[in-house]
Amino acid sequence: MGTEGKISLLGLTLTELQDAVIKAGMPKFTASQIADWIYAKRVCSIDDMTNISKKGRESLSALYTVGRVQAQRTQKSKDGTIKYLFSVGDGRFVESVYIPEKDRATLCISSQAGCQMGCEFCATGRQGFKGNLTAGQILNQVLSIEDAETLTNIVYMGMGEPLNNLTEVLKSMEILTAPYGYAWSPKRITLSTVGILPALKTFIESCSCNLAVSLHIPYPDVRAAYMPAEKAYPIDDVLKLIRQYDWSGQRRVSFEYTMFKGVNDSPADAARLAKMVHGIQCHVNLIPFHKIPESKLEPAAPATMQNFMKELERYKIPTTIRRSRGQDIEAACGMLSQLNYAASESRSETCFNYAERSK
Repeated sequence: MGTEGKISLLGLTLTELQDAVIKAGMPKFTASQIADWIYAKRVCSIDDMTNISKKGRESLSALYTVGRVQAQRTQKSKDGTIKYLFSVGDGRFVESVYIPEKDRATLCISSQAGCQMGCEFCATGRQGFKGNLTAGQILNQVLSIEDAETLTNIVYMGMGEPLNNLTEVLKSMEILTAPYGYAWSPKRITLSTVGILPALKTFIESCSCNLAVSLHIPYPDVRAAYMPAEKAYPIDDVLKLIRQYDWSGQRRVSFEYTMFKGVNDSPADAARLAKMVHGIQCHVNLIPFHKIPESKLEPAAPATMQNFMKELERYKIPTTIRRSRGQDIEAACGMLSQLNYAASESRSETCFNYAERSK
C-alpha cells in the first residue's frame, strides 16, 4: 500500500500520537509504544512495531506512515564534511550538513526550503522562499543519515529562518528533548536567527535550547543594506530583548559575525561590535565569508580576522574564528541552496533501520 495521502507519524508529539491512535481505534497507551519505535528505536515501517498487534498495525497503516525519506544525494568533502540533499515534495529540496570533529559530530539542519530573509551574502536567501518544513521533515534530516547515531550536536543553521517557521521548529525541538522522544539535553541544540520579533521572545521563553544571532554588521543602516530583515526587526531591538534574560546558566547566546573585506573588518568595527554586546554574557563567532555567485562581497583576509579577534578579546569578549568546513562541496556557511537536481521525489521509506542494526 502506498503512502500518498497518509499522515506521517514522524514529527508528531506524544499528545498528537495519542490523538492518532484513538483515530485508528487503538488504546491511548499505544502512543507511547509508537513514540518509542519511531524516536528511540528509529524504525522505518509500521510493520516493524512488533509489540503492537497485527490488527493494530493494519489499522495504523491505513491512515499513517512513519514518514522517513532517504537522502536523494550525498556529497563528501575532502575534510570529511558530508552534505545531504532531501526532497520535501513539490519540486523542493533542502540540504543538511554533517560535520565530524575529534570529540563531536554536528548536524546542520534546514527548517525551510529557501528563505525569505534575502541576505546579500547567503546563497539560500538569493534563491527565494519555497515553503516551510514540517516537524517531521526537520527530524527526518536527523534520522536519515548514516551517521545519525554519532551525533552530539544539532544546529538549526541550514536553509531558512527558523523563527519564520516557529510552530514546527518548536515541535521538532520538543521531540528532540522530550523523554518520549530523543531525550537530548537542550544545550546540545542551537537555533540561529537574524532576530525575528516577537517570535524570538516566544522561542526564548518556550524552550531551553541555545541561541545564535546573525548580527554580521554592527551599524544598523549598513546592516539594512545587506540584511533586509534589519528594517523590520532592528538589531538594537533584538539586543534589547536578549538583555532581558539571564544567559549565565547552561543556556548560551552567541553572535554570528561573517567578515567581509572593507565592510565590517576594521578595528573600529570590532570596537562598535564590542559596545553593542557589552554586558551580555555571550560568545562571538567570526565566520569566513564564502564567495557565492553574483555577490560583490569579498572575504576578509585571515590575518585581518585574527586581528579582529584580538581586538574583541581586548574588550573581554570571548571570540572564536570558525573553521571553514565543506567549502569544496558548497556546504560551508552561506552556501546551501536548492539546486536543480534531476532527482526522484519518491517518498520512499527505504532508510537506515536502526532497530534492525541493533539486533
